[in-house]
Amino acid sequence: MAKDYRIAPSLLSADFARLGEEVQQVIAAGADLLHFDVMDNHYVPNLTVGPLVCAAIRPLTRAPIDVHLMVKPVDRIVLDFAKAGANIISFHPEASEHVDRTLALIHEHGCKAGLVFNPATPLDHLDHLIDRLDLVLIMSVNPGFGGQAFIPQALKKLAAARARIAASGRDIWLEVDGGVKVENIAEIARAGADTFVAGSAIFGTRDYKATVRAMRAELARV
Repeated sequence: MAKDYRIAPSLLSADFARLGEEVQQVIAAGADLLHFDVMDNHYVPNLTVGPLVCAAIRPLTRAPIDVHLMVKPVDRIVLDFAKAGANIISFHPEASEHVDRTLALIHEHGCKAGLVFNPATPLDHLDHLIDRLDLVLIMSVNPGFGGQAFIPQALKKLAAARARIAASGRDIWLEVDGGVKVENIAEIARAGADTFVAGSAIFGTRDYKATVRAMRAELARV
């Protein structure tokens, strides 16, 4: 049976002057969900968008909104994004004083919960928390800015995370974020990823549908 692969365009790379149109076009092009990068100029050195923007795009699509919180502290903002229509909320363990409590808070507000691992963050949290997770997100760049190159060491980390997910017996998505493009998506899938965040690789092209189709053609070869 063919594996289910999901393509998640990162709105960080969209044209914010016409964000609603961009959302509708990229979903029409065949994307599975929308990746929503939230940066606070505190945990990461950049400032992006908040719950109001999430709420504004929510009526435009039924596709899941995958919120990646690069903020510290985390708990305060979880409720706002749940109310704004997020379906998945993931965060960095370094940004939470009590990771288990934050995961519980996300679930309590009706969202799926994920943990995000930076390039230098070990997977040790999975030893204790994998039974509470719906998603594991491996960063293949250092968080903070779009358009960065894929860090090759992320392939080993993806493989290690995939092994832990398989051992758990749970249906947990393994997402990768950073430098994903048509040319490397198959290699990344072979390492174990099933959900692919792509920003400039999609929004930087003239034909979103053709780009998503090319990504799926590569994935079909895995």
